[in-house]
Amino acid sequence: MHARTKITVRYAETDKMGIVHHSNYPIWYEIARNDYIKMFGISYTDMENAGVMTPLLNLSCHYGIPALYEDELIIRTWVQTITAARIIFTYTVKRIEKDGSETELGYGTTEHGFVDSKTFRPTSIKKRFPKLYEGISAAVKHF
Repeated sequence: MHARTKITVRYAETDKMGIVHHSNYPIWYEIARNDYIKMFGISYTDMENAGVMTPLLNLSCHYGIPALYEDELIIRTWVQTITAARIIFTYTVKRIEKDGSETELGYGTTEHGFVDSKTFRPTSIKKRFPKLYEGISAAVKHF
């Protein structure tokens, strides 16, 4: 199971060379990660309101072909690994070509911990949101 998030490159996201600045990829990953979580009937806001936060532990971005202003992109997102305390998301960034085909521009991962919003101590997503944990775990096994 994966999410497909559509992004249109805005002019403000490009640099003097006319290509998307590398700092935008983590922002796109965040948008796509939110879309992925929503597929399971919950949002990050719901999780945070219930006292669970997901701080970033690691981020990797691999850049291949540059994205340009007004490119139509698809960010494909899935979970590589989930435990009670951590989750690793994987992303691919693809440009939708005029003929409908997709060209991979880059890829990356983010690793997050699950923590209590008051103490910032690790918390078990398996106990706090069992349906979310079970749904994502099942998706990982079948991916």
